[in-house]
Amino acid sequence: MRLHSYVVRYDSGFAPNPFYGRCTLATCKPDIRRSAAIGDWVVGSGSNDHSVRRGGHLVYAMRVTETLSFRDYDTDQRFDQKKPYRYGSRKQSCGDNIYYRNASNNGWNQRDSFHTKPDGTPNPEHITRDTGVDRVLVSEDFVYFGGYGPRFPNELRNFEGLDICKSGIGRTCFEHSELVDLFVRWIRSLGVSGYQSAPFEWRTLRG
Repeated sequence: MRLHSYVVRYDSGFAPNPFYGRCTLATCKPDIRRSAAIGDWVVGSGSNDHSVRRGGHLVYAMRVTETLSFRDYDTDQRFDQKKPYRYGSRKQSCGDNIYYRNASNNGWNQRDSFHTKPDGTPNPEHITRDTGVDRVLVSEDFVYFGGYGPRFPNELRNFEGLDICKSGIGRTCFEHSELVDLFVRWIRSLGVSGYQSAPFEWRTLRG
């Protein structure tokens, strides 16, 4: 069991998408989507950016319980609610089930979403980046705090010189079993699971 740690620079409810009973990572972070195995943990920490100032806080943690191809994600009825509806509720607008095969079956279409252009037309850069790793991570064992998460405890910030809370770009993969076990014990000790509070970017929205 490994732990993949990274900074959630844009916490909007899109990547990860913590809604409808499952946390999914279907876009962005291709290195994590490629390498995370079932049973691994993916941990997102807050950004230190001056407009966010949530460094050192937990955004979410998910234990990978399933992986799917984009084709299977698109056709699996369990994830129909995660197909974006940009004129619906905030939760509906940030759906991450955005890719489906084109009519010739030789490429991908992109639903109007956070990764299309402002006018809703496909964004080739995002299509290339996202579909370069044809893999969606799914978790039924997660906790998502969004912009209201707790601080990482000191014992996870300096464990034999290791800091589980990512603060820069990229990702860090931890394979130290004692450190991962310590993290899991901390997560379980919080006594909550699933969606807990709103994404950081919702904090500035009205209505």
